[in-house]
Amino acid sequence: MKNLKLLLFILLAFFTMNCKQEIKTMDKVMTNPKTIQIDDAIKAGNFKEAINLINQLKIDLATDSQTLIDLRFKEDLMYRIKDDFYRDETFVKEKLAKYYPELTDEMLTKWESTGALEMRVIDGDKKYFYNSVPNLFRIDKEAKLVKDKVDGNEESSLSIFRKKHTAEVVKKFKQTKKNLLNPVKMNIKYNVIVDADAVPAGETVRAWLPFPREDNQRQQNIKLKSTNVEKYIIAPEECKQHSIYMEKIAKAGEPTKFEFELSYESMAEYYDLKNMELGKYKKKSDFYKEFTSEKTQHIVFTDRIKNLTDSLAKDIKDPYEKTRKIYEYIDETTPWASALEYSTFWNIPEYVLEYKHGDCGMQSLLLITMLRYAGIPAKWQSGWMMHPENINLHDWAEVYYPAVGWVPVDMSFSLQDVKNQDVRYFYTSGIDTYRMIVNDDISTEFYPQKIWPRSETVDFQRGEVEWRGGNLYFDKWDYNMKVKYED
Repeated sequence: MKNLKLLLFILLAFFTMNCKQEIKTMDKVMTNPKTIQIDDAIKAGNFKEAINLINQLKIDLATDSQTLIDLRFKEDLMYRIKDDFYRDETFVKEKLAKYYPELTDEMLTKWESTGALEMRVIDGDKKYFYNSVPNLFRIDKEAKLVKDKVDGNEESSLSIFRKKHTAEVVKKFKQTKKNLLNPVKMNIKYNVIVDADAVPAGETVRAWLPFPREDNQRQQNIKLKSTNVEKYIIAPEECKQHSIYMEKIAKAGEPTKFEFELSYESMAEYYDLKNMELGKYKKKSDFYKEFTSEKTQHIVFTDRIKNLTDSLAKDIKDPYEKTRKIYEYIDETTPWASALEYSTFWNIPEYVLEYKHGDCGMQSLLLITMLRYAGIPAKWQSGWMMHPENINLHDWAEVYYPAVGWVPVDMSFSLQDVKNQDVRYFYTSGIDTYRMIVNDDISTEFYPQKIWPRSETVDFQRGEVEWRGGNLYFDKWDYNMKVKYED
């Protein structure tokens, strides 16, 4: 680590740092007309054709280093898609046999056509998403009933915990009229472990690990206790995707481990917005324009977004009522399902509307896009859900009301199945205690800036790793979060 300062000086000298800068995404990477053919071939699953086109373009543009990096990303993109779609039809049929002893090809074709059974044809071979079978039972209502009949249908421990916790938050809010409630102190240990020999011995491995933000009132008293490197850099708060940066030298035959430990205090936040005067937006302000605008490539006002949003909320004046209306629609029509890697999508909200499912981030991006088109400022927020026994990556949103400020909205935690309407609609104007907030935006640069294209081009929760020879994708390293709750 003695060379860390020197390396950072060199990097910062060559790469202009701007935390607000958008990272390169699939519709922005190049302007050469030949890349349209490459993109079309990738979308069609003609990967061999795409590789041939890329190789030809490399010859034509041999001196254009930025384009060569962008072409490499397109090569990586095909690798990433293959990494998601590697199940074959035999595997899928074997997994479905328990629930459908008389499974037919016609049934598979029907599920494939609706997107309930996610499949791609890659160079003529039918390949299924690795989690396609579990997703089928989440997406298709009839299939879910079949599974429930065979396996039973018990309420999840997370759902039970959330109902109890949010009911306590609502009760305390009514007693105290305070919006920040139920603080919990957490101690976390987080690590990223890069596979042995993923990087040649003697090379520097660069890692960005997720680090909690200090600029949010729900998250306070962040205290870094230790790291397993002598020197590190915590990104400034203006970096909307927040990280702690570390370096290590790779050793032959040994994994490379990056680790930190910290404590922080997290609180729930809740607002009763019903029948409340929420104020008027200053529509000519830069703030309003920023948070009601499009952002390439996943917050785009397509015709489908416009028509759907207008049909739901055009005649509603109250902004919270609009938010609830759009929230209810997504909750009713778009079940949660595990997702493909975000870097492989051309437009996430359009995918959600087309195939009627998505994970937490996909649902949140749809909500944000529809709200922005409806003239309601909305933004991304993400990090981790830290609920006991249910610790995981998680994404949600925030919506701005002039008389209140930013209000958290968790789309995928949905309308809760309870009689108390305040608890039922809790996540339309509140959030529970158990979070770690890392990000306040999508697709922004790190500090220090990354050289190679990221593994996750939209979100940032697991981390990012690279060396001078290229990016290290998720299959080259593991991550782990351990949490202790303190009194």
